[in-house]
Amino acid sequence: MNSPGSTIPEEISKRLGMEKTTQRLELQEQLKKRKIAQGLGLFALERFFSVNAGISALISLCGMRERGLRNILDLRVEEHDVILPSLPAAFEGFRLMQLADLHCDLEVQMMERIREVMLTIPHDAVVLTGDYHNKVSKPFDRSLDEMLRLIPHLHPLRFATLGNHDFLQKVEPLEAAGLPFLLNESCSIERGGSRLWICGIDDPHFFRTHDLEKARAGVPKGEISILLSHSPETYREAAPLGYDLHLSGHTHGGQICAPSGIPLYRNALGCRREHLAGSWREGRMIGYTSRGTGSAGVAARFYCPPEITIHTLRSSPLPR
Repeated sequence: MNSPGSTIPEEISKRLGMEKTTQRLELQEQLKKRKIAQGLGLFALERFFSVNAGISALISLCGMRERGLRNILDLRVEEHDVILPSLPAAFEGFRLMQLADLHCDLEVQMMERIREVMLTIPHDAVVLTGDYHNKVSKPFDRSLDEMLRLIPHLHPLRFATLGNHDFLQKVEPLEAAGLPFLLNESCSIERGGSRLWICGIDDPHFFRTHDLEKARAGVPKGEISILLSHSPETYREAAPLGYDLHLSGHTHGGQICAPSGIPLYRNALGCRREHLAGSWREGRMIGYTSRGTGSAGVAARFYCPPEITIHTLRSSPLPR
């Protein structure tokens, strides 16, 4: 069994929708079987070569294993000012922390470092944009345990979405521990008589069980909406719907890049290079793609440090 609990509570199925729940569970099973088969060498490519194993072997051969590990622990704090002219005065300077792609079970030192750095950064709320697990073919007990250790250290105002490495069975135990998930849903943050909205969609990359219109359906006209989308792949679809800020991860910024910072591998379909890391814009919608707070596949990074991002909301730029 890949999870603590093989059934999905009816309340969670209703929130995501029965059709999307069925779709997701079918794809989860297909993905798990495929990954297990790959590990046994039942797919042609995997008989000869595992990508992660090959990369890991090459890093070791080049004597770069220790450096790669040091690099995943070299966690940067990225400050990103978000200019929203219609921002209510009560939210001026609001600091929203983003954690992305934790992949908690990859390397225990990585999670220790994340907790250590996170606790030193002032912020007003935190969002997590998916991928808490690393290897899909393996049980997620360890990654779940690491998340349960992390949750008490998170800001009380916290919201999460699922990624393409996450199974729906995770939602119940993590919500019971105090981490609310947004399954094509929205939730408001109130401050000084004003509101802004956090809207979260289910994974748009592999499971494709996202619903951008449903996630924003309850947002009144004229109020600020912030979209949590695991991958930046939704940028074209989201922009016309009125989202003000699009926060994503998934790409890891490439994780292993050339010395110029150019990713050697891209895993976001239909995205331009600008969508792979950092700030971008689509129409009036501002976007930001995290390089990832954790790392995945291989416990190594090169020329692409991990990040905790602080998005500071402002109605106008600070004077120089």
